[in-house]
Amino acid sequence: MEGNQSQISEFILVGFQLSKNMELLLFGIFSLLYICNLLANGMILGLICLDSRLHTPMYFFLSHLAIIDISFPSSNLPTLLENLVKHTKNISFDPCTVQMLFNLTFGSIECLILLAMSYDRYVAICHPLQYMVIMNWRVCSILAIACWACGFALALVQVILLLRLPFCGPQKVNHFLCDIRSVLKLACGDIWINEIFLFADGVLILVGPLALMLVSYMRILWAILKTQSKEGRKKAFSTCSSHLCVVGFYFGIAMIVYMVPDNSQREEHLKILFLFYTLFNPLLNPLVYSVRNAQVKAAFHRVLQKNRTI
Repeated sequence: MEGNQSQISEFILVGFQLSKNMELLLFGIFSLLYICNLLANGMILGLICLDSRLHTPMYFFLSHLAIIDISFPSSNLPTLLENLVKHTKNISFDPCTVQMLFNLTFGSIECLILLAMSYDRYVAICHPLQYMVIMNWRVCSILAIACWACGFALALVQVILLLRLPFCGPQKVNHFLCDIRSVLKLACGDIWINEIFLFADGVLILVGPLALMLVSYMRILWAILKTQSKEGRKKAFSTCSSHLCVVGFYFGIAMIVYMVPDNSQREEHLKILFLFYTLFNPLLNPLVYSVRNAQVKAAFHRVLQKNRTI
C-alpha cells in the first residue's frame, strides 16, 4: 500500500462534465434526496424498534435493509457533495480505498439480506404452520450475521487484490466515486486476476441469489394459487409484490453495472445507472415497504396516537 502511495497519492474523479451552476443545482437536489433517504429509512428503523407487533423475522431483516440503505449512500454521497460544492474532484488514495471497501461491502450485504427476506417469505407462505419453528430468532440472527460477514469478507478480498497492483498514472477515474472497476483501469500491472475474482463475486452475489429467489417465488406463486381464501391470497400477493419490486430494481441495475462487459461507449450510461443505484434505490425501499405495507402504516398510526396521548 505504501508503494502505491509513493507513485500516486490521489485520484481525480472525472464525474460528469458540468458547469459550476449545474453542479450547485445538483448539490441541492442530491442533498435533498440524501436527507429524504435518511429520514425514510430512519422512520422504518424507528417503527420497527418502537412497535412490538413488528418484532417478527420479516421486519428484523427489513431493519437490516434500512441500516444498509443508510450506510451505502453515506459512504459515497458526502464525497460527491463536497466535490460538487467545492468544484474539486480530487480524492486521496486511502479514502478512495476505504470507499471501495464500503461500496462492495454494503452492496454485497444487501443482496444477501434480500435473499434472506425471500427465504422468510417462502417459509411464511409455503410452510405457515412451521413458520415460527423454522424462522426462530436464533436462525434469523445466524442468517443476518452470515450476510454481514460474507459481504465484508468478499469485499475485503477484492480490495486486497487491488492493493497489490502498482498505480503509476494516469490519475483520472472516469466516475463520480471510487468504483473498483474504474480504478482498476488505472493500474499499471496485469489485472486479469482481479477481473476473474470480480466476475466470480458477481456470480456468487448477484446471479446465485437471484436464481434462488426466482425458485422460491415460483413456489410461493404456486402456493398462493392453491390458497382458497381470497383474503389470504391478497395478503400474500401484497407482501411478496413489495419484495419483488425492490429485488427487480436492485438486481437489475447491479447486474447491468457489474456483470455486463464494459466499454468506453457505455461508461457515461453506467455512471447514470450507478447514480440511480446510489441515490434512488436506497430511497425506494422504505417507500415501497411503507406505502404498500398495511402493517407498517398501521404501526405509524399507532406511534402517532401514542405521541398525541402523551
